[in-house]
Amino acid sequence: MVLDKLRAKFHIRRELLRAVLAEFTGTFLLCLIGLSVVAQKVLPRPEVNEFIGVNVGFGIAIVFGVAVSAKLSGGHINPAVSLAFLTVGQITVVQFIAYFFAQFFGAFFGAAVVYAVYNDAINVFDGGVRTVGGLKDTAGIFASYPGPHLGLLNGFVDQFVATAVFVFLIAHIVDKRNSYPTWLQPILVGTGFVAIGAAFGYNCGYPVNPARDLAPRLFTAIFYGGAVFTKWFWVPVVGPFVGAVVGIWLYYFLIGFHTPQDAEEKYVVLTGNQELKPLTAKDATEETA
Repeated sequence: MVLDKLRAKFHIRRELLRAVLAEFTGTFLLCLIGLSVVAQKVLPRPEVNEFIGVNVGFGIAIVFGVAVSAKLSGGHINPAVSLAFLTVGQITVVQFIAYFFAQFFGAFFGAAVVYAVYNDAINVFDGGVRTVGGLKDTAGIFASYPGPHLGLLNGFVDQFVATAVFVFLIAHIVDKRNSYPTWLQPILVGTGFVAIGAAFGYNCGYPVNPARDLAPRLFTAIFYGGAVFTKWFWVPVVGPFVGAVVGIWLYYFLIGFHTPQDAEEKYVVLTGNQELKPLTAKDATEETA
C-alpha cells in the first residue's frame, strides 16, 4: 500500500524523462561495478589480480546495467549502441541526444563514487601522487590507455572491430525474430561482453563505450590534471561510434533480413517497449506479406 501511494505521487509521466533516468542509472551501475573491478585488478592484491576477473566483473556490470534500465529505456547504457539503434530507426534523434547525456553523466558519477570508495587504497598505492602511466599509475582504473606497443591507427581498428562485434551480438540478441525471452537478454549481452574482453582486451582494455571512457577521463582530470588527455583519448570515443553503426548493419544485411518470422511469440527488446502479445499464424502471415 505504501509503495503504491509513493508510486502514484512520484511517478514520472513523461516517457522521455523516464528513459533518461533509466539510462543514467544503468550507465552509473555499469561504471560503478565495472570500474571497481578494475580497481581491484590495478591495486596490489595478487589473489584478485587475474584479468579474467575484470572480464567477468564488467560482464556482470553490463547484465545489471541493462536489466535495471531496459524496461524504461531499452538499456543501451552505451552511446555507441544508442547511435546504432538510431540508424535503424529504433530511437529518435531527440532520444539519442537525451540518452547520450544521461549515459555520460551516469558514467561520470559512477567514476566519482568509485574514486571515493577506493581513495585511501589509491593513496597507499601511489603515495598520494596521482600519475598517468608508470608503475604507480591509477588513472587506468577509470579510463583506457593503450599498451606501449599500440599505435593510434591500430588502436582505432581495435576499437572499431571490438565494438562492431559487440553490437552485432546485441543486434542478434534483441532481434524479435530470434525470440530470446526478455529476461534472458541482459544475461546474453553481458556474456557477449565477457567474450569481447577475452578477445580484445590485450591492446587497450576494450572500452568499446564512449561514455564509459570519456566521462571517467574527464572526472580524473580533476585530480590527475590534463595528462589524462593523451593523443589517445579520441580513439575510444570515435572508434566505438563507427564500429557500432557498421556492426548493426552487418547483422541485418548478413543475418537479420533473412531470419524467418517466429509465428509463436514476438518480443520487443532494447527499445523501451513492453512485451507484445503472442502472434497468431494469421498475424505472422500478414506481417510478412
